[in-house]
Amino acid sequence: MREIVHLQAGQCGNQIGAKFWEIISEEHGIDPTGVYRGTSDLQLERISVYYNEASVATAENGGKYVPRGILLDLEPGTMDAVRSGAYGQLFRPDNFVFGQSGAGNNWAKGHYTEGAELVDAVLDVVRKECENCDCLQGFQLTHSLGGGTGSGMGTLLISKIREEYPDRIMNTYSVVPSPKVSDTVVEPYNAVLSIHQLVENTDETYCIDNEALYDICYRTLKLSNPTYGDLNHLVSLTMSGVTTCLRFPGQLNADLRKLAVNMVPFPRLHFFMPGFAPLTSRGSQQYRALTVPELTQQMFDAKNMMAACDPRHGRYLTVAAIFRGRMSMKEVDEQMLHNMSKPR
Repeated sequence: MREIVHLQAGQCGNQIGAKFWEIISEEHGIDPTGVYRGTSDLQLERISVYYNEASVATAENGGKYVPRGILLDLEPGTMDAVRSGAYGQLFRPDNFVFGQSGAGNNWAKGHYTEGAELVDAVLDVVRKECENCDCLQGFQLTHSLGGGTGSGMGTLLISKIREEYPDRIMNTYSVVPSPKVSDTVVEPYNAVLSIHQLVENTDETYCIDNEALYDICYRTLKLSNPTYGDLNHLVSLTMSGVTTCLRFPGQLNADLRKLAVNMVPFPRLHFFMPGFAPLTSRGSQQYRALTVPELTQQMFDAKNMMAACDPRHGRYLTVAAIFRGRMSMKEVDEQMLHNMSKPR
């Protein structure tokens, strides 16, 4: 089967990554201990893309599945939080790789000093996971570009993996800093140094921006005081959405390479801006089913973009629209054609 090795680096990367595993475990019917409790064969059909099978199903319960995820950080705090969280028992204990010093929001510490000391230990775990794969399709990394570990060590890891697996796809979910929502004064430096690496060494990068996420929380979800938990919920929903075509049977973009072929017009232009519809806040629910035109209109709306960039000020080079659930292909095709023929 076509496996993906998932890596999460730094505080932001680990928090988003942990949320991503919670959501896709629910979708695939896997409980917090890793046991399959699902009800549909579709949940298991392509489960090996993200999970290793640890034990075979018995009469009493389904098989046990372990995420093919590697968690790394230069300080133990976030790892301990993930390990003691709801789905902490899901991960393989050997796949937690952490230092003690921290990177102090310094890209060079993550890339050249502290991170460089830890990177060989991470690569050993990566090799182990890759050797267990039948047919590895590529890697995905969740990280932020504003800190020290996710940006510095994350990009170091990408370049090392690129050296060792040059023909595999490298996909990242990168949280880009923004001036309105800034934690530290050095975020722009860390981001510039990281993007230079991402341009050269990744095949697909989903740009996620805290400013856009806060705007969605304020304007669309009407949350007066959004927390990082609310933001991470939005990011993990988006990640679950864009990986749907990799995890479930579908018509298009069934693996990372096909997605790259369809989406990347020039090798260095591989930075995607995800949009998501319908948007709901944590713990809330929808009260009516949306039609395909409504979904499409919302999905292309600037307010629903996960990066603070107004698509009305430019042109789309490529678009991939992923719809989930029961819907008429004819209606979807008509909507897409209608959108393409809209005057700019």
